[in-house]
Amino acid sequence: MSATPTLGFLLHDVARLLRKRFEQRAKCLGLTRSQWQTLAYLSNNEGIHQSGLAEILEVEPITLVRILDKLAERGLIERRQHPTDRRIWLLYMREEAHPLLAEMRELGDVTRAEALEGISVEQREQLYQILSAMKTNLVQACRTPVEENEMNDG
Repeated sequence: MSATPTLGFLLHDVARLLRKRFEQRAKCLGLTRSQWQTLAYLSNNEGIHQSGLAEILEVEPITLVRILDKLAERGLIERRQHPTDRRIWLLYMREEAHPLLAEMRELGDVTRAEALEGISVEQREQLYQILSAMKTNLVQACRTPVEENEMNDG
């Protein structure tokens, strides 16, 4: 095996280290990684139902229920019953969560600045464009079923 990491491993390591560094900074907030990730995604998807948020977060619905219970206990989120379907709960941020989100964003800004230190503005823009194009390509590819012969050849 080559000493040079593959693109997938490198991207995974960079993402893992960004999370790790953010967690080091965010320890003072008293939230677990899964709690702050849930708040971050919920802030962009208020009014979503629990199963929809679980899908976005790529966690099992029962796992999300436990996370939401903790966030609700802290007064950061609230569940509201769906207007026409009593089985569905819609999720909303509480006002108390907004200062915490602002602090999380500041910590994220500091962490990203640390990661991008020594990288020019032009290089940052190019990196963002390349990663965005890769994401678009992969989203499209994931919508297309893998051919049977392609799986056997690889």
